[in-house]
Amino acid sequence: MNEKKLEEAVRFAVEHESTWDRSVNGVWGVHQKDPAPWNRLLGPVHDRGPASGVIELDGKRIKSWGEPCRPDLTFSIAKTYLALLAGVAHDEGRLPDVDEPVHRRVPGIGFDDEHNAQVTWAHLLQQTSEWHGEYFGLPDRADHYRAVTFGKAPDGKKGDLRPLQTPGTYWEYNDVRINQFSLALLHLFGRPLPEVFREKIARPAGASDDWQWVGYDNAWVEIGGRRVQSVPGGTHWGGGLSISAEDQSRIARLFLDDGIVDGRQVISREWIRRMRVPCALAPYYGYLVWLNHERKVFPSLPASSYFAVGAGSSLMWIEPERRLSTVVRWINSDHADRFFGLVLEAVDAS
Repeated sequence: MNEKKLEEAVRFAVEHESTWDRSVNGVWGVHQKDPAPWNRLLGPVHDRGPASGVIELDGKRIKSWGEPCRPDLTFSIAKTYLALLAGVAHDEGRLPDVDEPVHRRVPGIGFDDEHNAQVTWAHLLQQTSEWHGEYFGLPDRADHYRAVTFGKAPDGKKGDLRPLQTPGTYWEYNDVRINQFSLALLHLFGRPLPEVFREKIARPAGASDDWQWVGYDNAWVEIGGRRVQSVPGGTHWGGGLSISAEDQSRIARLFLDDGIVDGRQVISREWIRRMRVPCALAPYYGYLVWLNHERKVFPSLPASSYFAVGAGSSLMWIEPERRLSTVVRWINSDHADRFFGLVLEAVDAS
């Protein structure tokens, strides 16, 4: 490792901070680009911190900068954490077959009609579900024809009504459907997902308790006589997971160690492997993680790398061949590939 090159990489990240304002009252968030009436917040948000991050090599901290202990909204990195929760459900026998239609285990929550009854857990995990409906008043249409940085360009304008395809035959990045997936997991566990995440993943991984995962103001259901909030897989319309880069690095280490922490299997090795299997329709995507298939997501990095990605940008890079993890918060996404390339150069330098 070359310390001078590592310093150069960190300096580059700081100099190329996100173009979003630090205050939520400015140019901040994803919802502002939505067509009406979906261009508004439905849950709480908070101001962001400075460019920050943590880099670990073989389980050891080699660099941190900014405010790595400050909890900040992660946006769609929460999707990757939903996939980990699905892994917990699978390991516990609650979700033995990802190819099983969702309605068989959680009936009565929006998967029972003729179209949605075809939706499987695997479809939801790979963003191919084509689930149709409303999540607490928010329709799946709100994300039709959505453009994302690493995906295929859409054929229409965001928010325009798109013809539905058979579940499992069309890939589209869609927050509403992921939120519906979160609701299904909530019913599968029968208790709040943040509670499960804390008990089954965050604490075993060594993360602090200084994080929160909240839902939209109206996203409440009753389960077992208890009023419970459903949490979204991001912060597109507010709410979501606010967590520090420090705690995220603990989760990254969980991936690098194939789900093992201090000799204990927190998530099965098989599930971690499944998360990295390319989706047939979108080989750059696995179970709610981005894959560097043919080095198309981040060209400067090896194909073995995979990522959790959130708007803003919040990025978690896992490079298993080098046992390297990098969490970077609030970097301008246009410069993320160059930043990662500089980190790789520093680590590979003799």
